[in-house]
Amino acid sequence: WYERLSLRGYAHIRYNRLFETNPDLTCSQCDRSIGNNGGFFLRRGRLILSGTVHPRVAIYIQPDYGTDAAGGLHYLQLRDAYFDLFLDDEKANRLRFGQSKVPFGFENLQSSSNRLPLDRDDAMNSAVTNERDFGVNYYWSPKVARDRFKILTDSGLKGTGDYGVFGFGVYNGQTANRPEANNSPHVVARLTFPWRLANGQFVEASVQGYSGRFVVPTRTAGVATEAEYQDERAAVSAVWYAQPFGIEAEYNWGHGPEYVPGTNAIESRPLSGGFVQAMYALRTHGHLVQPFVRVQEYHGGKKMEVDARRYEVHEVEAGVEWQPIPSFELTALYAISD
Repeated sequence: WYERLSLRGYAHIRYNRLFETNPDLTCSQCDRSIGNNGGFFLRRGRLILSGTVHPRVAIYIQPDYGTDAAGGLHYLQLRDAYFDLFLDDEKANRLRFGQSKVPFGFENLQSSSNRLPLDRDDAMNSAVTNERDFGVNYYWSPKVARDRFKILTDSGLKGTGDYGVFGFGVYNGQTANRPEANNSPHVVARLTFPWRLANGQFVEASVQGYSGRFVVPTRTAGVATEAEYQDERAAVSAVWYAQPFGIEAEYNWGHGPEYVPGTNAIESRPLSGGFVQAMYALRTHGHLVQPFVRVQEYHGGKKMEVDARRYEVHEVEAGVEWQPIPSFELTALYAISD
């Protein structure tokens, strides 16, 4: 079995109170230890079991011990549990069954072990909280793209891994570890391609979108609500990989549930937002140092929060990631958030 399965993992330990000017600023979507009474925190604790158990079947199971529940306690939660069924010997076509990442957005698909900022941006990540759901996805990846996806992760260029040049999926739509709440699944599609220029520079561009009917999970008594809401978004992504200078940008538009104070009701409203990030990869004396700056904004409801509350987010983050050895990273980041 040990020739077919691999065991790996990672952990993120975090502290947020340095140079804090507003202890009332919190972020339910990102690290819940941000703000008053937040100390040292196990943001993620992952152990991943994966492997090819048959020439046509691969498995991937990832539990997480670092997510805090509503009561503020750590608990064990399933993040991924799926298997891939390859439809041809070249493994260009495959079906993925189970709980896995929804193919929407570059940063959503990028592993937290690769991402430079400590949290994903509000605009894209609010589309699929925890990035995952239960369903069936089809992925098509020709060999040239698979080879490039592998280079982009193995070389430290912080790619997403292989989620196909083309991806199409049907999933519940209530996000990870939550049961379906209606009889209409969500549908998602994504098209991306990693180009390699003559000088070796990697560039990737993507378009994606999803649509479905969503049931707001937590509603306050007295707030007027509908049984379900149209939940739909389209997005564009572009990455100029850090070789050594890089830039990454994403933006999405759509409609979703949003609380409206004037009517004390949850209504279907437009939403939009995105980010742009610049970074630089400096390799010296066996160390990798990557300074970065990210600017983001989001205007719209967050469907997973109580009454799908409306947000106006404006944030600037500047930081640096230092990797003295491949198995250890230290990231220092300062955020100015409104």
